[in-house]
Amino acid sequence: MRLLIAYDGSASSDNALDDLQKAGLPEENVEAIVMSVAEVWMPPPPSQNGNGFNPEEYPAIIQEITEKRLKVAKSSLNEADTLSRHARERILAKFPKWNVTAEVTNGSPAWEILARADKFKPDLIVLGSQGRNAVGRILLGSISQKVLTEAKCSVRIARGKIEVEPLPLRIMIGFDGSLGSQLAVKSVASRHWGENAEVFLLSAMHPLFPTAIGRFIPPIKEWIKEDIKTERHWIEKLAESSIHSLENADLKVKLEIKAGNPKEILIEQAAKWQADSIFVGAHSYSGVIEKLLIGSTASAIAERANCSVEAVRGEIEVQ
Repeated sequence: MRLLIAYDGSASSDNALDDLQKAGLPEENVEAIVMSVAEVWMPPPPSQNGNGFNPEEYPAIIQEITEKRLKVAKSSLNEADTLSRHARERILAKFPKWNVTAEVTNGSPAWEILARADKFKPDLIVLGSQGRNAVGRILLGSISQKVLTEAKCSVRIARGKIEVEPLPLRIMIGFDGSLGSQLAVKSVASRHWGENAEVFLLSAMHPLFPTAIGRFIPPIKEWIKEDIKTERHWIEKLAESSIHSLENADLKVKLEIKAGNPKEILIEQAAKWQADSIFVGAHSYSGVIEKLLIGSTASAIAERANCSVEAVRGEIEVQ
């Protein structure tokens, strides 16, 4: 398994490191890169063979400004390097059999994370819900938002959870029978959750309401009741194989179907159930369509949930 872990020294990214132990990750055979990005832009290097910055062509004041900028940039890079190496040691203390590399770069954090992911091709990107510059806890940071939306692999937005006493892990999966939700189930079933872990398979149905006139027409009211009954039966049938695969992974599973908006129901029930994480599938579409779906569902859940949220991407075999 390959992981790309973003770390900037903030409380949010510290939570992301702690959350690794609650993500069901294997104890070995993991290649991880912990990456810190200095949000600075290096001045162009001195000219070599006619390329780059030629100091002789600019006034002394420009050279002085360039040197000052270079000092600031190098200081930021050194700080980022210290942070990444610190995070590496923390990760190895939790997972001594992992192969962990510390890396540092400069530029726009979201773009650099996505660019590194394109080269490294991780199975999962892990990052905190906010960066150093986040204003409020409620909002998802812009870096997390961009990576969640545009990454080509699964993304875990990690949050810390205050516990009075440790409980068995609780994992919620948003399930609607789609290939995306089946991917989320497959991902959870493949992880290592420890003893007595529980899975809450939750399906949220948008309720159908008749118009004002329709409420007084008995056939319309009966049609709606029948549609809801049919949809519940359809979801229960679709969930059977998912429940079976989760139980085969030694997980305690329960299925619930509730009426309401998925973005609201999953967050509400996760808080009530004290879930450690919510898994949602990214639908298997490409380009703009996928981004719209991620933006409207996984992103909304990741922004408002008080636990970690993992948006699952990948391939699944159609039976």
